[in-house]
Amino acid sequence: MTDQDRPPLDPATVRALLEAPAGPLTRVEVVARTGSTNADVVRDLRADPGSWPDRSVLVADHQDAGRGRRDRTWSTPPGTAVTCSFVVRPRVPAESLGWLPLLAGRGAVTAVRATAGVPAHLKWPNDVLVPADEPLEGWGAARKVGGILCELVPLADGSTAAVVGIGLNVLQRADELPVPSAGSLALAGARHVDRLGVLVALVGALDDVARRFRDADGSAVASGLADEVADVVGTLGTHVRVALPGDAWVEGVAERLDDDGALVLRTADGTTQRVLAGDVHHLRAAR
Repeated sequence: MTDQDRPPLDPATVRALLEAPAGPLTRVEVVARTGSTNADVVRDLRADPGSWPDRSVLVADHQDAGRGRRDRTWSTPPGTAVTCSFVVRPRVPAESLGWLPLLAGRGAVTAVRATAGVPAHLKWPNDVLVPADEPLEGWGAARKVGGILCELVPLADGSTAAVVGIGLNVLQRADELPVPSAGSLALAGARHVDRLGVLVALVGALDDVARRFRDADGSAVASGLADEVADVVGTLGTHVRVALPGDAWVEGVAERLDDDGALVLRTADGTTQRVLAGDVHHLRAAR
């Protein structure tokens, strides 16, 4: 694959496809390069709450200091990934906001399946995985092609903006991946997939999810989104070990998602335990 196969995103084309009246968004900005789209948007919102209205997006053609959970950082070669931050003003009960990473994951999986034809799934709560030929400890026969970081920004008017950062590996070669657990849509067998197509599908899926979530007053269950999320969470039905904050861990079979999006495990002693946050390591299929 050459640089000609990985052209930069054209800002005018992206804006024409995604910004109203042709597209669903109120503001679309594309920058050639930045450290982190989430960091940029959060900074702007704190300085000027009106800078990023509801249903807006910042897209970076190249992001070299992306941020993940637990302050992990990552970067991708130019021209290979979709990196963006989607902004919504959910105006739903605060207790519903824990669903945001899962809802964004459902949108990302939907976009990947539609554009790349790859059977992607979600590793609870925020990793997008695709099938791999060889199993890897902690990941099974899958590799990570995407991650999601949601940040809540309290605004001066008393409302909250949600910044949903998403990175998807699209065109990386094997020698361009930073760790053995990483993958790309190209390596997973995608054919004729391009970053613009993935970006447009991703924004459409996220906008659909955000509208339904808001219209149901933040109820993932009533909107039907909870069932749709469960359908794409590959963690369910598997034996996992979850690393919890504070160096603790819990092991069991991932049975279901609770009404607030928490992962419910059935442990060896037959009891259940709710997990609200943690890193999931897949051990083996449940029996």
